[in-house]
Amino acid sequence: MYNLSCYNPGSFILAGIPGLEKFHVWIGIPFCAIYVLAIVGNGTLLHLIVVEDSLHEPMFFFLSLLATTDLILSTATVPKLLSNLWLGSQEITFTGCLTQMFFLHFSFVVDSAILLTMALDRYVAICFPLRYTSILAPQVIIKLVVGIVVRSFSVILPDVFLLKRLPFCGTRIIPHTYCEHIGVARLSSADISINIWYGFSVPLMTVVSDVIFIAVSYIFILHAVFHLSSPGARQKALGTCGSHVCVILMFYTPAFFSILAHRFGHSVPRNMLILFANLYVAIPPALNPIVYGVKTKKIQDKFVLLFTLKKTQ
Repeated sequence: MYNLSCYNPGSFILAGIPGLEKFHVWIGIPFCAIYVLAIVGNGTLLHLIVVEDSLHEPMFFFLSLLATTDLILSTATVPKLLSNLWLGSQEITFTGCLTQMFFLHFSFVVDSAILLTMALDRYVAICFPLRYTSILAPQVIIKLVVGIVVRSFSVILPDVFLLKRLPFCGTRIIPHTYCEHIGVARLSSADISINIWYGFSVPLMTVVSDVIFIAVSYIFILHAVFHLSSPGARQKALGTCGSHVCVILMFYTPAFFSILAHRFGHSVPRNMLILFANLYVAIPPALNPIVYGVKTKKIQDKFVLLFTLKKTQ
């Protein structure tokens, strides 16, 4: 039998990046810069989309959702990482750990669903340009957003209860800089097979299925584009997808690389895997606003106008 304290562990210790303790202060500097860039970039993007009437279109609404989710993803992990590296604040309460874990996985699944919805947006814009506004009417967009949130909440919330049911009588040191479902579950002395199977099935139900549907959308998009008679029209159509494709590659490529590295990269040092895992949750949120700012002319023009006006004032 496990005593009551095993089910109410109080707190865990986030070990940080083992083997690189001497460099913790220096490692924190680029992460701080990346986080500030993510806050400023996504905050500015949200401000532009809210105040500019010309950006009140479905594509930019989905982009604002992506920016919001990116802020949640980076804020759920980077501040705690910095307090760990700079202040040696390694302790995290059990409730705090569950909260961090929930928002980390929730925002990841929401991000994936938003990228799928943006692929749908590009598919409708290119394949059915005359019916774009009628197909993606406000009520349809609201239903899509509700579906994204409900799906993500429904598949991630069980993770919290799967962890709360486990006893933690042994070590409470998490060999990482943040709490994630399987990493915490492995500290338990009980059978965690349900956690493992559920943790394996959630990406299949969400992220992998999203990637498949995104690929199908782009097959239809490319088919429609290459049937356009004008080379200029083809180039313009492909140009509208450029920023979305870049964001997709930045989001999914490191994710799948990280999964494969954890599964098969047994020779890769643990500290390198932890560093990469932190870069993965920090860099895409910082780069996404830059990608859309550079590759989307409407946003680029509004960025220039915003900072020109501020400079003039």
